[in-house]
Amino acid sequence: MTIRDKAAAAGERLTEILATGFYAGLLPRKLTGFRKFTGAGFLGTVVAVLLTPLLPEGAAGYALFLSFFCFFAVKVSNAASRQYGTHDDPRIVIDEIAGYWIATAFMERTIFSLTTAFILFRILDTLKPWPIKRLEKSLPAGLGIVFDDALAGAEANILTRLIMTMWPMWR
Repeated sequence: MTIRDKAAAAGERLTEILATGFYAGLLPRKLTGFRKFTGAGFLGTVVAVLLTPLLPEGAAGYALFLSFFCFFAVKVSNAASRQYGTHDDPRIVIDEIAGYWIATAFMERTIFSLTTAFILFRILDTLKPWPIKRLEKSLPAGLGIVFDDALAGAEANILTRLIMTMWPMWR
């Protein structure tokens, strides 16, 4: 194996680690076989929840981090799509990580807000109401993979804020 082959193999391995949320996206496939609704998105969102305490606290830092992460997620999703030979392969969960972090953006991190955002994001990401489904299909490769989850995250964020406003005692 040449150095070039070794570098390519290492790049593919790194893409797989990142795209699958540190292999969380591979677990359901091992347990259930290859189907669209494997539960990989759920596990990818759990990875996002577990990483949330490591995210920047301030609004400016969070906005900058989230912008860079979404750009990075598009690149990784694009590479993983090529590697797996399919568009939006269920093993790719970096988009769920980005989407959940958008769902919790710029709000106080309480058990109620994080849980509500998690539930709403999973519902919206699974059902893909208009315009989420259209966005996924109309954008190419990595953009479509990430931005449908970003929109589901934005909608979950708005709904979470609405619920927190309606029931302030749960904040």
